[in-house]
This record gives sequence, structure tokens and C-alpha cells, in this order.
Amino acid sequence: MPVTLLTGFLGAGKTALLARLLRWPALTDTAVLINEFGEVGLDHLLVEPLQGEVALLRGGCVCCSIRGDLKAALIDLHDRRRRGRVAPFRRVVIETTGLADPGPAVATLVADPVLRHAFAVGAIVTVVDAVNGARTLDSHEEAVRQVACADRLILSKTDLAEPGLAAALRARLAALNPLAPVTDLTLDDAPEAALLTDDPTGSPSARRWLCAEIPAAPHGPVGAVLIESGPVDWTRFGLWLGMLLNRHGARVLRLKGLVAVAGVDTPVVIQGVQHLVHPPRHLPAWPDGGARTRLVLIGHDLDANLLRRSYGAFTGARAFTGARPSFPGAPAAVAADR
Repeated sequence: MPVTLLTGFLGAGKTALLARLLRWPALTDTAVLINEFGEVGLDHLLVEPLQGEVALLRGGCVCCSIRGDLKAALIDLHDRRRRGRVAPFRRVVIETTGLADPGPAVATLVADPVLRHAFAVGAIVTVVDAVNGARTLDSHEEAVRQVACADRLILSKTDLAEPGLAAALRARLAALNPLAPVTDLTLDDAPEAALLTDDPTGSPSARRWLCAEIPAAPHGPVGAVLIESGPVDWTRFGLWLGMLLNRHGARVLRLKGLVAVAGVDTPVVIQGVQHLVHPPRHLPAWPDGGARTRLVLIGHDLDANLLRRSYGAFTGARAFTGARPSFPGAPAAVAADR
């Protein structure tokens, strides 16, 4: 059974692409494994709500969260399929964390004798942000390795990039990985299911073995900060966010969240990458029935207490304390320093 790795740096657009692709009839027999950085994230809420450990998405796909190591998750998924405890599926897609080096995942799939019996490495698909891609490649070895290991490169946000920036990045990607075709993707595109089902390089290439054998580079001081509160005034929230990115935008790699706006019944989705914040988007309903603001910031040397104090000072909203975050698997350290 082919296993496709969907990778890309923080905020590149992996989840948005995956959510669109899973609506295609050709991908209804797909199992999805989602791995979130530090187990503090909102990606599962923005794809579909998870019920327990496994969820059946509206399109018929099976969705799981990787709570242990990759091998255990794949074996458990295969066992569920064999016993008829989940809907039948013919392929697996693993959405990695934005900080993941794809090498260890490839090594697990090609070297483990148990997994080799049931699974094979399919295409490695890497999403690259056209706006921030060049700076990301300059600053983060993980991003370079994600591009170098790819069988297919997806260039996102080309409609938001400065003229000539996307072309320069495309040339740089070709220099890093001349064997991987580059597909431009904008919000108006209708991506074909072949992005996740076809391997443009055919059989496993030497590049995959190279990526699997090079030791992973250390991540450095990157961490996640979770902020939760009640409803906020939209104008005051915007002032805080603008000041935050103006002062610390170079260190904030990723911002994502659901915002409870005072006087508005439905959540507002906030997505940002470094200095770029996407237009807010309304969801029709709260995914888990809880109307509260939940923000996750991922970046270098972020002071969680300072961020929460500034958030409260600007918005006037009191951060929730005394309880664990409402995200499954959130580490105790996140709750403790709140």
C-alpha cells in the first residue's frame, strides 16, 4: 500500500491543500495520518473534528492523529483495516509537522521489516510558500531538506508573491532538486487528485535513500505557545496582532487560531506566516462546541508569559488558567506555564 508524505515548512499550506484534495472522489479510499508540532495545534479542527483517535471524514476518508511513533500508528491503522474496524482504504497520506525532516519517516518505511510487508513509500510531496519560501530556505535546514527529498514540489501563494519572487524561487527549487516537477497552486486552482496518487519519478529514487541516511539537523530553539481566552474585541485584537508581528514577526514562524469575536456567533480563522497574515475566514460553526479564542504561535525564543500578558493588556480578555488546554494530547508544560 503506497504511503505519500505531504510535507512543507510551517504555514506553507499543507492542511489547506489536503482538505481540498480529500474532497475529490478519486481520494475517498484514503487514510490520513496528521502529525502536529508539539501536539499543540489546530490542523485537525480545520480539516474535520476528530472523535477519539479515528474519525471518518465527510468524503469517506479515514483520519487519525499520530499520538506515538509513526510505526505504531501505521501498524494500528493497518490492523484496524484488517479487522474491519475502519472503512477500507487503498493508500495512506501522512501530513508531517512543518518542522519535520522527511528522512526519518522514509527510513522507517524502507527499513522496518514489519512495515515493508504492508506499506511502500509513495511520492514525497513538499509544499513551498512563494511569499516566504526564499527566507525560509535561508534560515531553516529542515526546509532545505524537505525540498531536496521531494518527488513533487507544490508552489503555493503565488498570487500573493511580489512580481518575480515566485520565478526566482522556482529557479532555486530547480537548483536544489532538478528531478522534482513544480506545480503552481493558487486559491482558485482545482488541484487534481494525481498530486497525491502519482509518483512522478516512478520507483523509489536514490534521493530518498540519501535523505533517509543523512543525520537530521538539530531544530534549534523553536517552540509553541498556546493562548486561550473568551471573546475579544476585533479592533483591539487587531492592534495586538499588528504590534506583535511588527516587533517579533521575524521570530514568529507560524500563527494559527480560532478567534471568538464579541458579538459574533461563529469562529474566525486566523492564519499567519512570519509577517504575512491571511485574510480572516469565517467557519459556519465551532468545531468542538466551545466558543473560545485559541491561538497557537510557533517560533524562535518565544516568551510565553510575555505574549500572554501583552495579549491580555491589548485585548482586555483574561486568559484561561487552571485547566489543561482543550487540545487532545497537549503537553503538561503548556498548561503549567499558563
